[in-house]
Amino acid sequence: MTTTSTRGKAGARAAGKSSPEAKAASALLPAERPIRFLDETGARVDEHHGYSEPPVDLLVQTYRKMVVGRRFDQQCTALTKQGRLAVYPSSHGQEACQVGAVLALRADDWMFPTYRESVALATRGIDPVEALTLLRGDWHCGYDAAAWRTAPQCTPLATQTIHAAGVAYGEKRKGQDSVALAFIGDGATSEGDFHEALNFAAVFSSPVVFLVQNNGYAISVPLAKQTKAPSLAYKGVGYGIRSERVDGNDPVAVLAVMLAAVEHGRSGNGPFLVEAHTYRIDAHTNADDATRYREAGEVEEWRTKDPVARLAAHLRAIGALDDALEEQFKNEAEVYAANLRERMNADPTLTPTDLFEHVYATPTPQLVAQRAQLEEEMAAE
Repeated sequence: MTTTSTRGKAGARAAGKSSPEAKAASALLPAERPIRFLDETGARVDEHHGYSEPPVDLLVQTYRKMVVGRRFDQQCTALTKQGRLAVYPSSHGQEACQVGAVLALRADDWMFPTYRESVALATRGIDPVEALTLLRGDWHCGYDAAAWRTAPQCTPLATQTIHAAGVAYGEKRKGQDSVALAFIGDGATSEGDFHEALNFAAVFSSPVVFLVQNNGYAISVPLAKQTKAPSLAYKGVGYGIRSERVDGNDPVAVLAVMLAAVEHGRSGNGPFLVEAHTYRIDAHTNADDATRYREAGEVEEWRTKDPVARLAAHLRAIGALDDALEEQFKNEAEVYAANLRERMNADPTLTPTDLFEHVYATPTPQLVAQRAQLEEEMAAE
């Protein structure tokens, strides 16, 4: 007991001295509880710790994009059941993270999505059919990554975080003030690439924002079996990166924190890590049986924290949303889904030689020979 007491007093004295190292570490720490502006019902709460509330017009735009995004997500799930998509990782329940993060960016910022960011790609303005090309199995990336400043959706876990840190550093070296945003799931924080990206970004002060969407499961592995850290946000602190926790189902809070994180990088302050506490309502993908590792009651509890309904309640309370405007957004979402459904039901025109396109900027001699052999065989048929 004496030893414990002595250590406690020594710790208190050390904290009281507030060394430069202690002050620097304190400035990196996330809030003890996730940042929130709205509770589960959409009512205002004062748990935002000084973050500025986004303007109302941006909140209305966020709601509109979330309504369209959810309908898009539902349509994609249906297309998978119809065989039009090979696989689809739903983001139902994570719309606030997907939409809020994208709307915090400028057009000249870079985005590095994972396989679950289809709604984010649509929010970015990318043609939904092109956005789904990877999941359809036609091409690795169906959109012009350079034109949209959006990397191909990344299936290997965490590899895009290194790309994001490098591109952000390159933009900084060129004198640009653009920022890179890297989406990542909680499971990917266990990958070595994630830690290498954090260290590189911190050491070279890359203007990159790492958004960890912590939905509680790495497929079937719960967070408790991945880490003993009090929060995934603390993984950023260990590398000297400013970090924050946010209620990922509170669209107002997500926007507020992401706007601050992006500005942090744009202003020359280096990387920022955001952990968003959220939940995927549907299974990991259409090939996953989520009932094997989580209870139905858990899913239903998270349905009560729905980000779309939460923002709708808030906007109605402040007079920024009425029945007519909500109906307008729903109609827009239905038109969007119908157009996607019609275009996805048309079989794509494919050529076997497309296999050799975009493998290398300059095809290797082996690829040239293989292509010639294939063309010769096709001509002989």
